[in-house]
Amino acid sequence: MKFLLTNQETERLKFRQLEDSDFEKWLELFKDDHTTQLLGMAEYKSPQERCEKWFEWTFNRYENNLGGQNVLICKEDNKLIGQCGLLVREVEKDFELEVAYSILPNYRMKGFAIESAKKCRDYAFENNFHDRLISIIVQENINSKRVASRNGMKLNRQINYGSKLMDLFQINKEDWEQSNPV
Repeated sequence: MKFLLTNQETERLKFRQLEDSDFEKWLELFKDDHTTQLLGMAEYKSPQERCEKWFEWTFNRYENNLGGQNVLICKEDNKLIGQCGLLVREVEKDFELEVAYSILPNYRMKGFAIESAKKCRDYAFENNFHDRLISIIVQENINSKRVASRNGMKLNRQINYGSKLMDLFQINKEDWEQSNPV
């Protein structure tokens, strides 16, 4: 479970692993068809099916040391507000480490995505997990692109990922070190 941020914290958030008991809360994310499109899950027809698939993927990542999104708990009210984490990906035959984030609708536009994404970035580079980090974003997802930019990432290129053309944002450890001197 090398890439998980279990028991890490930010100013407003606590990180922990996803648990079966989180299902009903996380189901909210998949009730919105627009979000479903942005997450590339439109092939799954019901919110229940989408959430089941998400949990299956997440637990598979945990079990196979492929990182995974951590549940984000708001310190103020102890509520689950989203997920964020480091995902092992193969992109164009290269090993990559992706910063991925999803925030529940009621908690969006409050800075939680960028706060958690920065923590993931810093944690990955401080622990020498990789010399670069990426975020793979659906082209229409303007808000996620803003988060990636605020996380120090720049648009690197467009890639075919799955069956879609996606934007690949990237930050190198060297650039991170220059903007975060010790």
